[in-house]
Amino acid sequence: MIEAVHAFGDEEGAARRLAEALNAPFHLIQTHVFPDGESLPTVAAGAGTVAIYRSLDRPDAKLMPLLLAADALRRRGVGRLILVAPYLAYLRQDMVFEPGQPLSRDVLGRLLGERFDAVVTVEPHLHRTSDLTPVFAGAPVVALSATAPLAAALAPAPPGALVVGPDGESQAWAQALAKLLSAEVFTFTKTRHGDRLVDLTLTDAAQVEGRPVVLVDDICSTGGTLVAALNALRSMGARSIDLAVAHALFDTDTEARLRAAGARRILSTDSCPHPTNAAPLATLLAQALRNL
Repeated sequence: MIEAVHAFGDEEGAARRLAEALNAPFHLIQTHVFPDGESLPTVAAGAGTVAIYRSLDRPDAKLMPLLLAADALRRRGVGRLILVAPYLAYLRQDMVFEPGQPLSRDVLGRLLGERFDAVVTVEPHLHRTSDLTPVFAGAPVVALSATAPLAAALAPAPPGALVVGPDGESQAWAQALAKLLSAEVFTFTKTRHGDRLVDLTLTDAAQVEGRPVVLVDDICSTGGTLVAALNALRSMGARSIDLAVAHALFDTDTEARLRAAGARRILSTDSCPHPTNAAPLATLLAQALRNL
């Protein structure tokens, strides 16, 4: 049983929704910042099992206050400390791609795994890691799917709807969302030439013409792949294109490019605060915490 949910002020809304879903008290972590930039969080008294809500988009400014707050909660008597991090950063670097680079996944895993008894996250951006628990110093990591909240936000799907994933890595995710929406599914084949330049091909391009499309991906940051997919789908004659992403990491310029490329609606979960948030995760996260 979760005795309380603690969170920082910039994520108070989503954290309060989680506390309400758990029927648990909510406590705001107060943070003082010294002139030299050091932070000093102050937490409420705790006991038993406590959750800290901290999504790790823009992670560098968040990690040190989070670690300090975890230490403070332990010192106030918390026995079991669970991190609810709907978005986990630094997982894309899950191997050393070039000499001189770090293995960021393992650095983050040790930092958090040694301080939390469990971690709950949503749609971690993994390619070569099937289980994060060993990476997080043996602390259980529960990885949840965002498909159900997004399907609820998109429902009801119009007749003839087609769910499209932008690349092979999104195939399983697109298939799961399509099943919930009772829609067909196709996946692009992607060739990447840089952070923003990609080529996309779709073997069933003729199936797109005249149909409403839901383009889905786990993360949108620069938007390069999704802009290319939107342009391709428009050229194939899609009747309309809605874009659904789990983690909205993009800025206003990228959003403008997505809309200019043909996105009628852009929907995201509330894993990262963003104007496109339309699919709250509180119910999903609360159930996972109850299961823990």
